[in-house]
Amino acid sequence: MIDRDGFRANVGLILCNQDDRVLWARRAREKAWQFPQGGVKESETTEEAAYRELEEEVGLGVEHVKIIGCTRSWLRYRLPNRYVRYGNKPLCIGQKQIWYLFRFVGEEQDVQLNLTDKPEFDYWCWVNYWYPLREIVYFKRKVYQRALNELAPLIFPDHQSLPPARSNYRKRRRQKTRSRI
Repeated sequence: MIDRDGFRANVGLILCNQDDRVLWARRAREKAWQFPQGGVKESETTEEAAYRELEEEVGLGVEHVKIIGCTRSWLRYRLPNRYVRYGNKPLCIGQKQIWYLFRFVGEEQDVQLNLTDKPEFDYWCWVNYWYPLREIVYFKRKVYQRALNELAPLIFPDHQSLPPARSNYRKRRRQKTRSRI
């Protein structure tokens, strides 16, 4: 579902265990890591989409999680030009997301990444709540920061956990190397 501004409706899923660590997943056939996420169908609410995506991407049902909360409004990011498919109609220039924070109440073996013909992820692990800010692809970083900051008080009510210093998650630059002839 793409809105008139070109943003695809999407849900982001932050799954937190009893130790307040979050599920971090590696995209299949890629080196990229991210939180589970997925599109919202026209016939469903964002909460319904969140539960559907949770089952499709990590194999978890409603019995394995409890909703702690969600962001108050859509958080948007634009795709870099190289990822925009200019020939597609309607044109999608980015995503708008409602982020859900879930408490994982199942067992680790309940997480199953291979329930679909084309799994989204091939590996997962539990990481520190703020770790994804250092590792997520640069164009999603601000949305991750806003979602994590907004939802953090729901699991850290005493504000015991603060995000890392901003310099720790700046865009990484690749160094070019010259080969000698």
